[in-house]
Amino acid sequence: MTRELTAATEHAGVRLDAFLSADGALTRSQAARLIAEGRVRVNGKPAAKSARLSGGETVTVDVPQLRETALPPQDIPLDVVYEDDDVIVVNKPTGLVVHPAPGHPDGTLVNALLHHCGDSLSGVGHRIDRNTSGLIIAAKNDAAHLALSAQLKDHSLSRTYECLVTGNMKQDSGTVDAPIGRHPVDRKKMAVVPDGREAV
Repeated sequence: MTRELTAATEHAGVRLDAFLSADGALTRSQAARLIAEGRVRVNGKPAAKSARLSGGETVTVDVPQLRETALPPQDIPLDVVYEDDDVIVVNKPTGLVVHPAPGHPDGTLVNALLHHCGDSLSGVGHRIDRNTSGLIIAAKNDAAHLALSAQLKDHSLSRTYECLVTGNMKQDSGTVDAPIGRHPVDRKKMAVVPDGREAV
């Protein structure tokens, strides 16, 4: 599948891999891999993942066909908050891993959704940490998946997080506005890094 995107003037200075992952259809690591494989062209020419856009470019992405996965559906109880023909919203408990990964090949939310939804599951694009609880929306068909990605991109769909903070804080309230990305040393952790994604 080929996707064609146009960089707007507000994308001037944005890294190519960050631009490709902004709408949620790709993770930043997936975007970087596609760039490294030569599947991404800017104005018809291959570019490095660290390339920065100037605005107005046409970015073409050749997304390879997904291969069938061998993920087994598993009968894991789900707290379904809402469900219709297009989406399902579940309340993920603390301790449940969202996607299969090294060390967690099964017993995940995706395995549970495969059992619950059968063939009508398009994708679970958003991840929250194993020890984080909260609502997750999953698309049950490709049209819903694309619509959710577009809503994340234009910010008509937003995500809100709550956390507990301990220690001696200088103020009772405030805003943390710092870019978040993979920790430079411990790849299992996230950290404030210069080329991270905007996070407020």
